Formats: sequence, structure tokens, C-alpha cells
Amino acid sequence: MTLEDIVNAKSELMKQGKMAEAAEKYFADTASSDDHNGSKTASRNDMVEKMNGFVGSITKVNEITLHNTAVSGDVSFTEWTFNFDHQDGSNTNWHEIIRSVWKDGKIISEQYFLA
Repeated sequence: MTLEDIVNAKSELMKQGKMAEAAEKYFADTASSDDHNGSKTASRNDMVEKMNGFVGSITKVNEITLHNTAVSGDVSFTEWTFNFDHQDGSNTNWHEIIRSVWKDGKIISEQYFLA
């Protein structure tokens, strides 16, 4: 599989709202993440826990749209729109760029930017 194939497979999980499953499958054990809100994770387990908490708070998925994908060397960029209603009455509405650094088919670092 090429990196583009792997990125597309991860994106398919995310389009289905399976963010925790995508992290479980595609994050390396010691992968780190840096979110646009300042939160960080230092391992796959941290990211899976974070995604389970986030997904568990969703009451309604209004939109998950993948707009663009780019792969260059060991780095991928995906552009998304996410819109969710949450149990506490809040709404997440992000137009987001996700930058992933890959090694041996696993993400070793991921960073999230609001577009």
C-alpha cells in the first residue's frame, strides 16, 4: 500500500465518524498530537482516549466532509469540515487542516489547524 492509500483508508474511517478507531489503527504507539486549542497527546492511547471522549459527547453529526488530500514524502494534509451537536448543547463547527507525519504506515506526529 502507498501512503496515499493509507491516508485514504484513514479518511474513510473519519468520514464515518470513527475517529477513535482511526487513531487506534493508524497512530504509532508513541505518536504525538498538537491541537489548535492547545491540547496535546503523547501516545496512541492518549489520542484514542481523547477521541472516545469527544465522540461520546456527540448527540448529532451534522457534517463530516473531506475537501482535499495531499501527500508529499512522509507527510499528508487533509482538509475537513466537521459539524457536531454535543450533549451539553454546544456545537463544534470546524474547518480544519490535519497535518500528519508518517513512518512505516503509522502516524508519528499529527497537528490540527483551523482554516
